[in-house]
Amino acid sequence: MLGSCGEFEEKQIGGDRYNLFRQCKGTKSSTIIIRGGAQQFIDEAHRSLHDAIMIVRRAMRNTKVVGGGGAIEMELSRFLREYARTITGKQQLIINYYARALEVIPITLAQNSGADSTKLLNELRQKHATSGPEGRWFGVNCIDCTIVDTFQKYIWEPVIVKESALAAATEAACLILSIDETVKNPTSEAPQKGNKGGGKGKGGGMGKGRGRGMRTFRR
Repeated sequence: MLGSCGEFEEKQIGGDRYNLFRQCKGTKSSTIIIRGGAQQFIDEAHRSLHDAIMIVRRAMRNTKVVGGGGAIEMELSRFLREYARTITGKQQLIINYYARALEVIPITLAQNSGADSTKLLNELRQKHATSGPEGRWFGVNCIDCTIVDTFQKYIWEPVIVKESALAAATEAACLILSIDETVKNPTSEAPQKGNKGGGKGKGGGMGKGRGRGMRTFRR
């Protein structure tokens, strides 16, 4: 095993010592050591790394990709708004609201990166509306807090991931809209026995506070 690895080192990391094998030829596994000041930071780093690795894995298995950074959502939103102008009735309102919901993705990316989400959203709308095919892949650059051509900057996302996310979100919204009644529990809405008629707050309090001196007798 040592002969197939280019470098071996025993290193102190934090309070533990590790045996590190580096530059191993033909290896099929690697180890990532995550450290942080608190458990929540470690959990967040673990989640981010897991998402990034799964995206790369999916992109390698599926050759079709789209521009990330909210670019594909903005392009779909533009297409739906243009399509909504060709129809009338309630369907137009539904399509417009669906297009507005897609814009939440670039807005959230801008807010999480500390940028002005309103400013970037207006710039993206202008790019996608006026630049034609050349501006269809413009999205949010979370590092520089600007909008860039995500395909040229290698900000890609697998098509299958976007299709699954849109299908799941649409199905969940349709399920909520299809519910015509609210399920209620009659037992939880009934008044409690102790508070019935408010007797505990008035009569009970006076009797308990003054004791037996309130009793009267008749002959």
